Amino acid sequence: MPSLIPNRRLSPQQINQDIEALNGLGAIPFYTTNRVEATPESLQAAYQRMVTQQQNEVEKQATARAAADSARLAEWQFHQAVLAMKEVVRGQFGSDSNEAQSIGLKKKSNRKRPTRTKVAAIAS
Repeated sequence: MPSLIPNRRLSPQQINQDIEALNGLGAIPFYTTNRVEATPESLQAAYQRMVTQQQNEVEKQATARAAADSARLAEWQFHQAVLAMKEVVRGQFGSDSNEAQSIGLKKKSNRKRPTRTKVAAIAS
């Protein structure tokens, strides 16, 4: 018997089987039960509640995706603005200025110059 603790999602296959069972219940004319949660009315109400919550979930997922897209666009716009500001500082104050260093750029004079590597002599 599967776990009755609802801490994981049911598979779509299991949900489809449950829906088919609910639809098949209509073919049983004299179905009666003393269990409140198993009455046809209660089953229909639970089904409608499930469909409503699934629709709500899809709407919220779409809203979350839209919010993520909006945030991603805002992040890129901010990044482009910062890059433009860095170009302006470099152009206005120069690459070797303290102002360039204060915005996170490395001073040109602090860069390490490349060194030549000696090529080993080929012995013949």
